[in-house]
Amino acid sequence: MRPGLWQFLIVVLIIALVFGAKKIPEIARAIGRSSGEFKKGLKEGNAEAEAKAKEIKDAIQDDFNA
Repeated sequence: MRPGLWQFLIVVLIIALVFGAKKIPEIARAIGRSSGEFKKGLKEGNAEAEAKAKEIKDAIQDDFNA
């Protein structure tokens, strides 16, 4: 079941009450930055994994051809 508009509005209202309206943009920016860093880390990790896989594949082929 996907959350609807009312559920979203209730969550936003609770956040506004707990943190205050002035803190919401700061929290949103922090979440955005964190998300960007996480995606960047995933890309770097994938690139390293692909490079290591290629290195292992090349080593296996060299052993097989020798």
